[in-house]
Amino acid sequence: MTFINNLIANPLLIGIAILCAVTIILLVVVIMLYIKLRRFLVGIDSKHIGDSLTFVSSNLKDLQQFRKELEVYLTDVEKRLKKSVQTVNTVRFNPFKGTGGGGNQSFATAFLNEEKDGVVISSLYSREHVSIFSKPIKNSKSEYELSEEEKEAVKGVTNIEKEK
Repeated sequence: MTFINNLIANPLLIGIAILCAVTIILLVVVIMLYIKLRRFLVGIDSKHIGDSLTFVSSNLKDLQQFRKELEVYLTDVEKRLKKSVQTVNTVRFNPFKGTGGGGNQSFATAFLNEEKDGVVISSLYSREHVSIFSKPIKNSKSEYELSEEEKEAVKGVTNIEKEK
């Protein structure tokens, strides 16, 4: 008790105790700030905030350049994708109804892209031979006369796209 009484009675000791407490608190704050600063400073062996900002800035420029290149690439891929075959529809049929020949071995298959351009390939099967025909399609139509089965194959592709 005498130590505490002496401490309370002597203002110098009170000042020293307060200064020690404030010093310890400030030391803890400085250590916490140092830890936060080390997390903030990024890059290879960066010891100054300027080095860290330069590192971040160069990485940002690289990312922006990559983004531009990726946008150009994706635009090109979208253009190519629109021209690629996206829907296929096959219609099987018997071209010789009533004769018993051929069965349902004949077919008409339409291959169209997003712009409804492509080709329709048809095959007529008989016991003696097989004939294969190919007709270009532009906007769901052909400059050549299409058979009913070929029209049905093209129409089926268009209906498939509508369902999507």
